Amino acid sequence: MNREQLLKELSFSAARSSGPGGQHVNKTSSKITVQFHVDNSLALSEVEKTRINERLANRINTEGNLVLHCGETRSQHRNKALVIQRLINLIVENLRVRKPRKRSKPSRRAIEKRLDSKKRHALKKSRRKPPNID
Repeated sequence: MNREQLLKELSFSAARSSGPGGQHVNKTSSKITVQFHVDNSLALSEVEKTRINERLANRINTEGNLVLHCGETRSQHRNKALVIQRLINLIVENLRVRKPRKRSKPSRRAIEKRLDSKKRHALKKSRRKPPNID
């Protein structure tokens, strides 16, 4: 992944932020929306594009754009920096190749401990019942 190329491919838009803030919210467009088109990107290889498309399918819209919003602060510049950092972290995290999980079986001691616990619990429950008079 080429970060400089990725930053050139981002498209930004600003909108009025929601939430409290008084007149400042009504006057300024501080909420930033960043869009990144994954399939048209020159910053990612084909393998990276497929991995991103698979792992972030729920965040990619029908046009193929990965969209993130940030309206946390009152400053447009800080929101822009925050959303860029989030996008980069999201892409880096989802490009990481995960180790396959090795199946293991519980140790003999763990099995014995579980069965002993089950027996004690069953005995405790059975002692709560009223006596059987026959």
